[in-house]
This record gives sequence, C-alpha cells and structure tokens, in this order.
Amino acid sequence: MDNYKPRISDQLLVDLLEACGSVLVEGSKWCGKTTTAEQAAKSVVYMADPEDGERNIQLARTSPKYLLEGETPRLIDEWQVVPKLWDAVRFEVDHRRKQGQFILTGSAVPASRDEIIHTGTGRIASLLMRPMSLWESGNSNGEVSLATLFNTPDNSQRKTTSVSKSWPI
Repeated sequence: MDNYKPRISDQLLVDLLEACGSVLVEGSKWCGKTTTAEQAAKSVVYMADPEDGERNIQLARTSPKYLLEGETPRLIDEWQVVPKLWDAVRFEVDHRRKQGQFILTGSAVPASRDEIIHTGTGRIASLLMRPMSLWESGNSNGEVSLATLFNTPDNSQRKTTSVSKSWPI
C-alpha cells in the first residue's frame, strides 16, 4: 500500500512474530488489523474475498493444511469464518517448530468455539489493536504526552495563565 501510515502496532507485530509461531491480531472493525498485518505478511489468504472466499471456506473445512501453505509469515484474514483454522494453525506451528509462521486477523470472535480444540497457548500470541492514534495519523505532533503528564510530578505546579472573560449566561 503506497500511502500506508506506520503504526505503533507494526513493531509489536514484528516482535511477536520473532517470539512466537503465530500472532492473532484482534481489534474493532476498521482499526487497521488487515492493513497492518499485510505489511508484515509474505503471503495472504482472504477468507472473505468475494471471488475466492467460498472456495477458501470449503478448503478450510475439508483440508485446512492447504490454505496454510505459502511464504511465511502467512496472513489468514478473517480466520474466524472457519474456526477449524485455529487448530490447523496451532498444529502447523507445533510441527514446523519455527517462529513467525502465521498472522491471523479478524474483527469478530468465532460464531462457535465448538470446532476449536486447543487454546493456542504457547503457539499463538495475541496483539490487540486500537484505532489509529492522533500521533499515528499525523494530527498531533506528540508534544503532549499523557504518560509525561501523569508521571512527571512537577506538572501540577506549572504556571498557568488564566484568561478572564465574561460569558453570557
């Protein structure tokens, strides 16, 4: 993507991929999960693709391993459409014994967890994304920091200029 704006989550995702076999990127709709994951992915499967989605869903239900083949990290977007993919990813991570194999994205939890056998503990790390911050979007220069405001004791003793103005009631 030509006009991609770097996110704080970019480095977090890279760090998690270096430490774990797979990363689940969670967050609200339209917060940038897929776009961020695409920056780190070497190959992608879109489960909700209007052209190939139905084929991918059928393949995920019958032979999910085939969807996991491809250059890594492999992004599986909207994985929750076929919850069975969760255990397929966990199984592959166990057997490949390599870090950074998969990125799973989805804006909704699976409709049913009945098909999920394993929690993914130790194999699938979680990254919670929030909507883009004002600093990330370029709408703030970052001079005001909430962490600094809360962690710097002398902030409460700053001199403030008061403006008196009479306001109509």
